[in-house]
Amino acid sequence: MEGVVESAQLRAEFAAAVGEDGVIDDPTELRAYECDGLTGYRVVPAFVLLPRTAEAVAATVRVCARAGIPFVARGAGTGLSGGALPTADGVVISVQRLRSIVKIDPVNCRAVVEPGVTNLDVTRAAAPHGLYFAPDPSSQQVCTVGGNVAENSGGAHCLKYGFTVHHIHALEVVLPDGCIVTLGGDSDHTAGFDLLGAFIGSEGTLGVVTSITVKLLRRPAAVQTLVADFGSVADAGEAVTAIIAAGIVPAAVEMMDTLAIEAVEAAVAAGYTRDVAAALIVELDGPAGEVETQLAEVQRICHEHATIAVKLAATPEERAKVWKGRKAAFAAVGRISPNYFVQDGVVPRTRLSEALTRISQLANAAGLRVANVFHAGDGNLHPLVLYSEAAGEHERAEHLSTAIAELCVELGGSLSGEHGIGADKACSMPRQFTEDDLDTMRLLRSAYDPDELCNPGKLFPTPRLCGERPGPHRPHPLEAAGLIERM
Repeated sequence: MEGVVESAQLRAEFAAAVGEDGVIDDPTELRAYECDGLTGYRVVPAFVLLPRTAEAVAATVRVCARAGIPFVARGAGTGLSGGALPTADGVVISVQRLRSIVKIDPVNCRAVVEPGVTNLDVTRAAAPHGLYFAPDPSSQQVCTVGGNVAENSGGAHCLKYGFTVHHIHALEVVLPDGCIVTLGGDSDHTAGFDLLGAFIGSEGTLGVVTSITVKLLRRPAAVQTLVADFGSVADAGEAVTAIIAAGIVPAAVEMMDTLAIEAVEAAVAAGYTRDVAAALIVELDGPAGEVETQLAEVQRICHEHATIAVKLAATPEERAKVWKGRKAAFAAVGRISPNYFVQDGVVPRTRLSEALTRISQLANAAGLRVANVFHAGDGNLHPLVLYSEAAGEHERAEHLSTAIAELCVELGGSLSGEHGIGADKACSMPRQFTEDDLDTMRLLRSAYDPDELCNPGKLFPTPRLCGERPGPHRPHPLEAAGLIERM
């Protein structure tokens, strides 16, 4: 009875903060928030809260801080690392109602937006001024800018234009005690510690973003996009290395292998050549003369590395079709596999071929297929491990996915390029960082959130969840601890 009374009291306090229509506690409705894009693991929260203002967010956080209730901020739920996975006794603070583009400032090339605004909508609002927002994850039509900030997202054009951290001037943030602070400012340079840089990419463990001042870029004068087909993934990888070694920094260099091309063509008929080992998408932008010179050089390099064919997108419509195919790749894979894990490791560009060969060997040993779609220019791999839940392949696929992430570290890379660590890869963090490294990160988190109420169980390994040293043949630690339900 005491628990029922306490729950009713909490509900009343949350309703006072966000309004009666801003509290979800119906069991059926709560299931819509039980996972993010990593759908293999689900937790139903106690409440979902839908604030409309920064002050309402702060009020809900203060209730959580007073009552010791864990909370998880959530945008569109498109994340792929379990970063928005709820806790069973906690609340989800959804920013889906904070969707205003507050201001477009074309003179200073910036915009002020709320965290629930989609990535692509920022570019659409800036387009009449000849401006755009450079970060462009494949989910940019639905992913939110708040989510971009949490994961430090990049996208296809991060090779030349960088990640979200390079395009943020300031953040308004609700800290875990309910205070509202501003990190960064109007100037490109601020005195003191770089708290803005520390917050971006912290995966929701340091607070809840309520306003974002983003940098906008001028549209380039000229853009050229080509697709080069190769008879082997190794040849395509070596072509990428040669392009960068020649001093050319394309706006984007993307690669897809046979399985990914098959899926894309079945889904959207983007015009890629079927039955080739790899397709390389290279986009160049900038002054017209520079783009023309670089285009000729890229074509030459592709031919030197045994390209089968090079196709130039002759019109904006053809260019859009190429990118429609690439950005549809993750969803399209559903046509050739009922289930899949999306991995997100990074390797040095010069080790791309080695990484892909090793991934193929791991996949063969596991008896599973892997489709490769990735940002080849900066070595950010997105292997999709295909499996059938009905055939009982979930555990093998999960182990393979973990092994691929840890392989990237072995080759001198990172566990994640933009999807984040979240709950999915927390137990692999000791593969990349020493205990002293992790302790230093925990000190920073403790300064913001000493009670660890803000997105707990993410980013850092714990003895409770991970046991001793994590490995590729262990059950998922959250499942072993009874904290998640495997689907």
